[in-house]
Amino acid sequence: MTGHHAGARSNASAPSERSATDAAGTVDSALESLRAGDPVLVHDAADREGETDLIYHAAAVDSDAVARLRNDAGGLVCVALDHDTADAFDLPFYSEEVDHPATGDHELGYDERSSFSLTVNHRDTYTGITDNDRSTTIRALGEAAAAVDETTFTDEFRVPGHVHLLKAAPGLLEQREGHTELGVALAEAADLSPAVVVCEMLDDETGEALTPVDARAYADRHGFAYLEGSDVLERLG
Repeated sequence: MTGHHAGARSNASAPSERSATDAAGTVDSALESLRAGDPVLVHDAADREGETDLIYHAAAVDSDAVARLRNDAGGLVCVALDHDTADAFDLPFYSEEVDHPATGDHELGYDERSSFSLTVNHRDTYTGITDNDRSTTIRALGEAAAAVDETTFTDEFRVPGHVHLLKAAPGLLEQREGHTELGVALAEAADLSPAVVVCEMLDDETGEALTPVDARAYADRHGFAYLEGSDVLERLG
């Protein structure tokens, strides 16, 4: 239950302002965390989704990490890939692949389009939904993104599955400022393969997204880096 695990809630709805130096230091800390296999938290923007995602580098995800994602975050567990990697694996945007009228006229309040691609399981999984199975799929995606030329995607993965894939914009942060692009940009800046797990942090008490203040408090309690999307854009955009 996310609200319970996130701890006491705050009445505040926005984080305090920080200097550019503080923001840069936080980005550096986040990059070190990703290299070490630890998660980071990223809030996109109040005028966008207004959500904080818990983010891991995909190759570092084990069953404990999946348990944290579903228990402490609670949103949809997705793997974001950079555009070139997704294209190399022939992964489409879902809305362009499915011939159904519901794929048109999304009318998204926060963006022009969705980043969703296919859903996958690794072929070595059983149902695909357990913590062990999902971590197997996620780690394999991280490894595949690091060895695109040596990976035959259809030999490794099957569709449909229990891990949602996201396809980043071709120009990353120059074209889109979603968690997909923010997470992949951080992975690339950390010299890691362009594959990250993103999962929205939700609040059981309100039924809404966890507020930035509460997300930052969670990060502080666990020693995780917390970033505003503007921090990433200023440093890496």
